[in-house]
Amino acid sequence: MNTRVNSFAPLAEPPTFTTKAPRKDKPVEEEVIARIAEQNNFPSREAPKQRRKQRRYKTGRNRHIGIRATDETVERFYKSADDHQVPLGELLRLALDALDRAGGSR
Repeated sequence: MNTRVNSFAPLAEPPTFTTKAPRKDKPVEEEVIARIAEQNNFPSREAPKQRRKQRRYKTGRNRHIGIRATDETVERFYKSADDHQVPLGELLRLALDALDRAGGSR
């Protein structure tokens, strides 16, 4: 028994396989998609409606400071900068000056 059995010997010709024709996708209307998304509370991928205007000041400040803060604190900081019409760096300087004048040690 030194010979191997050919498992393909009973086949006269190898089988031929064909692929099915691709299925035609039916287009879905945008209103239907929007209604289903709303019913299932899917968030929209659209950009937020209100955006802050960009601040562009030439102040000579070239150092970056990365700070972690709560959403409330960041919004207060931006609102204060908008109210005083100063760049964020200037607002930080004013706040630190006020803290120093008040004797800011706890």
